[in-house]
Amino acid sequence: MKHEIVEKNIGLLAFFMVIAVSIGGLTQIVPLFFQDSVNEPVTDLKPYTALQLEGRDIYIREGCVQCHSQMIRPFRAETERYGHYSVAGESVYEHPFLWGSKRTGPDLARVGGRYSDSWHQAHLYNPRNVVPESKMPAYPWLAANKVDTQYTETKMRVMRWLGVPYTDEDIKGAVSSLKGKTEMEAVVAYLQVLGTSIQNKR
Repeated sequence: MKHEIVEKNIGLLAFFMVIAVSIGGLTQIVPLFFQDSVNEPVTDLKPYTALQLEGRDIYIREGCVQCHSQMIRPFRAETERYGHYSVAGESVYEHPFLWGSKRTGPDLARVGGRYSDSWHQAHLYNPRNVVPESKMPAYPWLAANKVDTQYTETKMRVMRWLGVPYTDEDIKGAVSSLKGKTEMEAVVAYLQVLGTSIQNKR
């Protein structure tokens, strides 16, 4: 029988498996490119300021993304703990996406505004100061290091090329807005904006 020929030939079987998976994947992925709910920013979504953008890069540099996801799934257990589930329109200005899947620490998709700046600073400096059972490493050097502005304007120009609506004024004033700012301030500014374009529903 014909199916036995395919089943006994590993190369032929692999070929047809790739074809089947490709068709299934395309039918699910391609329509998303044409849906406004995926491509249009949610109401009140604003591009990151220069300080928030640098904070995001420091967040990536320090490996925070390895332990904290930024995507709340649409299940009651998720929304009860973290707030409104994540929607695609929140992430249209994200390059790269930081959704993640591993949660050694809690999800941070709705952490913006949940704690004060001073709480975040104390937590980053030494997490055990505010959460005694925390396994998170301390980041005291963030309080001493000044934000590196060497590539800030370039980053913003690249982001604009990718569709983030930065103006010439935003880019021109970026470096001066970061003068004297520490990496700690940048990371806290980034954390404080996460999820604020959609009000938490708890």
